[in-house]
Formats: sequence, C-alpha cells, structure tokens
Amino acid sequence: MSTRTLWWCATLATVLTLIPERTSAQSGTPDEELPTRILFVFDASNSMNAFWGQRRKWDVARELLSASLDSLYGQDGLELGLRVYGHGTKHVPGKQDCDDTELVVPIGPGRNLIIQQELKKLRAQGTTPIARSLLKAADDFAMREEPGRNVILLITDGIEACDEDPCAVSRALQAQGITIKPFIIGIGLEEKYRDTFQCVGRYFDASRPEVFKEVLGIVIDQAIHSTTAQIDLLDASGKPTVTNFAIDLLERPSGQPVLEAVHTFNTNGVPDTLSLNPIPQYDLTVHTIPPVHLNGIQLKAKTHNHIKVSVPTGFIDLTDTRPRSALLECEVRVTRKDSCAHVHTQKVGTRERYLAGTYDLEFNTTPIVRVEDVRIKDGRIVPVSIPEPGLLTLNTGTAGYGGILYLGEGQRKMVVPFSGQDPSGRYHLQPGPYMVMFRAKHAAKTDLTVTRPLDIRAGGNHHIDF
Repeated sequence: MSTRTLWWCATLATVLTLIPERTSAQSGTPDEELPTRILFVFDASNSMNAFWGQRRKWDVARELLSASLDSLYGQDGLELGLRVYGHGTKHVPGKQDCDDTELVVPIGPGRNLIIQQELKKLRAQGTTPIARSLLKAADDFAMREEPGRNVILLITDGIEACDEDPCAVSRALQAQGITIKPFIIGIGLEEKYRDTFQCVGRYFDASRPEVFKEVLGIVIDQAIHSTTAQIDLLDASGKPTVTNFAIDLLERPSGQPVLEAVHTFNTNGVPDTLSLNPIPQYDLTVHTIPPVHLNGIQLKAKTHNHIKVSVPTGFIDLTDTRPRSALLECEVRVTRKDSCAHVHTQKVGTRERYLAGTYDLEFNTTPIVRVEDVRIKDGRIVPVSIPEPGLLTLNTGTAGYGGILYLGEGQRKMVVPFSGQDPSGRYHLQPGPYMVMFRAKHAAKTDLTVTRPLDIRAGGNHHIDF
C-alpha cells in the first residue's frame, strides 16, 4: 500500500471519528426550521479547459454557476460555500498534486457575491482529487456548529485521479450524519465513466451546455426544497398496516439502488420518511412471497409523497406436527394456483407469510403429497397438515434390485427404487398400501424375485426381512 493511500485511510477514519453527528433529532428542531448549507465542490482540473460546444467547459460552468447564485439572494435559511480542486498546481504528467483542494469560501449566509467574485479569479490547471475534496468537506461543515441540512453539490468533468475512493468517503459522510447524499453534475462526462458516480451520490448528466443550465437549476432547487416520501404497504382494506418486509427502491434507468432496507414503522406508528430526489423515476420491489413490483414511480417535488402498494398478506402454518416428527424440516414446494409458478419452498414446522391468494402445496415426502386450493386471506393464519409417515425397517442382507411400490389411489408407482446396492435401512413412508419387491443381485432367475405387501399406518413401525 502506498504512503499516499495509507495517509488517506488514516485521515478518513480520524475525521469521521472526531466529528459528531448533526441532525434535527439531536437538536429537537423541526427540519423545516433548520438552515440548509450547500457546499459547491467545483472541478478546476486541467480537463475543464477542453471545448464543450463552442466554448471551454470551464467558462460555461463558471458563468452558469455564477448566474444561478443570483437567484439565491435573500433565500431564508440558506448558507453557501465553495471548495475548489485542481486550481492551485499546474498539471504535470506523472506529478499530480493530490492535496490541491481548497475551501475558497467558507460556508455561511450571504456568500453569493463572494463566491461569484472568487469564481472569476480561478484558473483550471491541475488534477482531480475528488475523494480528498469530499473528505475535507467534513471539516468545512464542522465550522458551522448548529444543526442543519448539509448538502454537497459536486460539479466535475472527470473521475477520481488520485487512487482514492470517493464512494467510501460519501458513504462515511452520510453514515455519520455529516451530509445528505451528494449531488453530482457530470459536465460532458464520457458515458463509460458515469456509472462510477452512482455510488457517490445522485448523479445528473449534463451532456450539453444548455442541459447543464437546466440541471443546475433542478439540483439547487432540490437541495433547498426537500422532497420526501413514505412507502405505504396496504392491507386488504387499503390501510397502511403492513410492515417488516424487505424492500428495494431503484432509480431508472440506471437500476442503481436508492434504498435497500426492511420496511419499518417509526415511533409514531407510521412508515419512515425518506428523503428522495424527485427527478428520476423509481422501481419498487416489496419482497413478499411472491414479490410485488411497482414500476415507473414519479415523485412530486417539494412535497411529501405517499408510495402506495397493495400487499394484503396471511400465513401458511405448517407447525401442526408432533415433537420429533419425521416430517419436521420436510420441504414443501408452494406454487400459485393454476399457474404452476413456484413462489417459495417452506419447511414443515414453520409459519410464513404470503400474499393473499390461492396456492397449491407439494410435500417432499414418499410418496409426494399434494394439498391443493389453500386460500390465504388478509390477516388470516391457515394451518396445513398431512398425516404422519410410518417407519419401515427393511433388512435384505444382500445387494439387489427392485423397489418399494405405492399402490394407493389406483396407482402402481415406484417410490423407492433398488439399484443394485444393499437396500437395507429405514424408510419413512406416507400411510397407504405398498409392495416391496426384491431380487438378490446374485440371483439369476426372474422367479427368484420376492414380494411383500405392506400397509403403512400413520406413525406406525413396520419390519420386513428377506
């Protein structure tokens, strides 16, 4: 491991250990009364001198950011700051200055004009230390001691150039409550690099200068006006009483997970509130049995959204067995009625929750037992049981062929074949009529086959000696 990497790992651990969490829960102040702090992390690396349309990326980005600041004058509860990287040291191939990141304008109220003035002075000339700049943001926000919503807005045209991990820094900042998930605006970024930012924060692609202006306005608006949502899992009566299912919320079209968690009620007995980006659509999966999907969810910005999913559920109860039953741990294949779609494998001795509907169950016994038309209703527990198997102890004393045939229900079905080994042993068989057929391996005549009829009783013990 390089000296630079060791430094970075040690610094990440130290900074995030020393800085306390700053949340509204600690202060007791409602979210809407807390200041919103936006730290612009601005890319001034040498690549920003490349042309973008008819002009350099650097000139377009500076001017549009400066113009956006005009619209933020007099915004109550808004504090701004500017951190820049790549502006201090001229880029020399093979000699990157990974410490070239600076808090040019400390976070505070009324910083609009100061940021605009500083943007005019800057030159784009260096490298791209994104991870280290995000890490330094922890110190930038720490200068403001009172609680607040801390937002990072990263504007960049390149990827990490200093062998460090922006994703790890972003996750650590969020886990410690230092910032919410960063916003990233990619300026003419090559498509192959866009996915590298999905783990860092909410990525917005500004493919053209005119798109950058629109995206910048959307991102700033979203940073100031929080969009929230709760996921309501509805019972059969349409009330959000269902919880404790695993859920996935994915952004479209990237498929990047925004939420991977177990649905929870908060202390007020309602689903937790989530802070979400209203720009993309979302796909939601509720991991019921079988799962429920809700695709193409579009949130309304600046409001509290309710994402409603109908998931009425009941239980299949397979616990009605005696202690030490031979059925315990037997696997039961559960399928949707009339579709043959396998939805789950449940074990005897358990109780599990399913979507309301009608199911067929197939017990992996000898022979297989099917229980059809098991109807699950919302909030109901449906017990399902089958007869206890009987135990056959078979002793042949030698290897041979044949098997155990089930003769019930008008069938003659081989359920335990003998394939040339010694079949002596114990067999758990469901109640009913059977025949054991055996011919020793060394017996060279068909008429040396021996048969024994057998009537297995539930829970009974049976012996056959050949």
